[in-house]
Amino acid sequence: MMSPAYTYRATIVRVVDGDTVVAMIDLGFNTYQKVKLRLMGVDTPEIVGADRAAGLAMKHWLEVVVGNQPVIIETHKDRSDKYGRYLAVIWLDGKSVNADLIAKGHGTGGAK
Repeated sequence: MMSPAYTYRATIVRVVDGDTVVAMIDLGFNTYQKVKLRLMGVDTPEIVGADRAAGLAMKHWLEVVVGNQPVIIETHKDRSDKYGRYLAVIWLDGKSVNADLIAKGHGTGGAK
């Protein structure tokens, strides 16, 4: 795995789907930025289409785990993808949410 570009404190303010969240990033000096993040190394079913039920279940799991929670974010690129998302690992209580999601069978590897 590549080294993180930056590490931030943040709060997850919205879960878009099982592998995308919106975080309020603490940039320091009382400066905050709302940023869309793509979970690095994670791919979950979409919430539209044939796998809608599975996609909604993954979204719900992620909402329960990180919704409105203070987390640590490690970004892995210094620019966003074509959808405006930054590639990141989310850490909660010293554990990778990304790895936990995969280990519990809620998604597969992807978004590298």
